[in-house]
Amino acid sequence: MKPFSMVIALIGLNAPISGAIAGEVAGREAFAPCRACHSLKADAGVMAGPSLSGLIDRAVGGDPEFDYSPVLRAANSAGEVWTPQLLEEFLADPEGVFPGMWMSYPGIRDEVERAALARYIVSVSNRDSSSAQQKKE
Repeated sequence: MKPFSMVIALIGLNAPISGAIAGEVAGREAFAPCRACHSLKADAGVMAGPSLSGLIDRAVGGDPEFDYSPVLRAANSAGEVWTPQLLEEFLADPEGVFPGMWMSYPGIRDEVERAALARYIVSVSNRDSSSAQQKKE
């Protein structure tokens, strides 16, 4: 059996792994439009939107390199923190969660796509944040 065929066969025998891979692919695809303004890398440089690296457990409006709208600065001052639940609510209705923010994004109505995107952002952004932290140490 060729190596690639063997990998496919093993993935087929292990449904949770193939489900995780499919979920990551769906999340990556859902993130594609977000890449125009956001990065999941800590060292992405200046972009139109803040870096999403290490987003979970970070203060809302907490990227020190980004100039946030007044509503996000107020959320930061109030001590609001990004959680997976807040991220998913935000992805569903950004303007409803933070009225008056500068980002114009209608949200994702499809629950499956939104959940895949939220999981992808959480897993990839926190993975990059951990590796960036290890490089500093």
